[in-house]
Amino acid sequence: MRKTLVCGAAFAAACVSAVAVPVGAHATAPTPPTPSVPVVAPSGEPVSPGTGSPSTSSTSAPPGGTAGGSSGGPAAPDGEPDGTVTAQAVMVTPALPKFRTYAYGKAAAQRMDAYWRDTGPRATPRPAVLILHGGYWMGGDKGGGWKYVARRLTEQGFVVLSANYRLAPKAQWPAQRDDSLSALAFIKKHARLWNADPARVAVLGSSAGGHLATQLGAFGTGSQQVRGVVALSPPNDPFLAFQDGADPAATLQQVKLRRAVTALVDCVPGTVTGAAGIAADCLKRLDDASTATHASAGDAPMLLIHGSGDFVPVAQSTGLAGALRAAGVQATVKTVEGDLHAAQILEDERSLPMIVSWLRSHLKPRGQ
Repeated sequence: MRKTLVCGAAFAAACVSAVAVPVGAHATAPTPPTPSVPVVAPSGEPVSPGTGSPSTSSTSAPPGGTAGGSSGGPAAPDGEPDGTVTAQAVMVTPALPKFRTYAYGKAAAQRMDAYWRDTGPRATPRPAVLILHGGYWMGGDKGGGWKYVARRLTEQGFVVLSANYRLAPKAQWPAQRDDSLSALAFIKKHARLWNADPARVAVLGSSAGGHLATQLGAFGTGSQQVRGVVALSPPNDPFLAFQDGADPAATLQQVKLRRAVTALVDCVPGTVTGAAGIAADCLKRLDDASTATHASAGDAPMLLIHGSGDFVPVAQSTGLAGALRAAGVQATVKTVEGDLHAAQILEDERSLPMIVSWLRSHLKPRGQ
């Protein structure tokens, strides 16, 4: 079912803008309500079906007139009092994609939401995008504003899976990477449920989720796991983030990120233990958590984006990009003007089209 909004000439430009300009995940998005759906067992089979419904928009005409028109004088055959022709702009609200929640593991946090659109029985499987949320590795959720982003991506022809993962300090590194790998394996195993192509999966991560996304693209042979990585404000080197948080000019967010690093690796970098200096096990965990240490030939290509005034500075990605390029892996670093961080980057009207274009180019069927 599809609803239409018909606007008079006075509102035509506004209607077009409402369709064309994306809203960031941290902004108030015009997101229609999604019905609650039961969690699905690890087998991947839904417990019960659930469907979305289209959002509805409407305008009311003033008494004796048309929406956006005048109410005075006799109406001409076209509905306008002076007989002039009024341009009409039509905004079509797409039907919502299908939606299910699945359990990809036994822990309460090991859940993912799937968004996909109906296709015919002989339709070509679609590329998939795994979304990993941010939140200092200690918070955040797969839902919220990410529902809006997921729906936008399904409109562009992708199947979207948005996953939660175990959080610090209760779960220490590498639990978060382990969960991301498990979520990815679940997607590939059950791709047929959403008509997704298990050989064409990319990952989109934000902030701490961006760090996990780059880990999926570089851990082991990254290109065997994902075809591409898009990371928004990723703290790819937790030790660098820890150091930045100690600077006298550090922002409150950077100080919080410094504390989050200690919660993630369950140690305080720089702690002296006798003549040994920094505890060896702490260094080992920090080294493993730095994505650049895993960079090697065969890793997945990456698109890394920061705000120009981001509290996670672009240096967090230029270092990783240099390591990837040295290994022969494509890595692109972009900055968006402003104090934008993570999902706020999507508030820039150029960001989402750039990401969609990049994903399409890296998720083409082999040989194309």
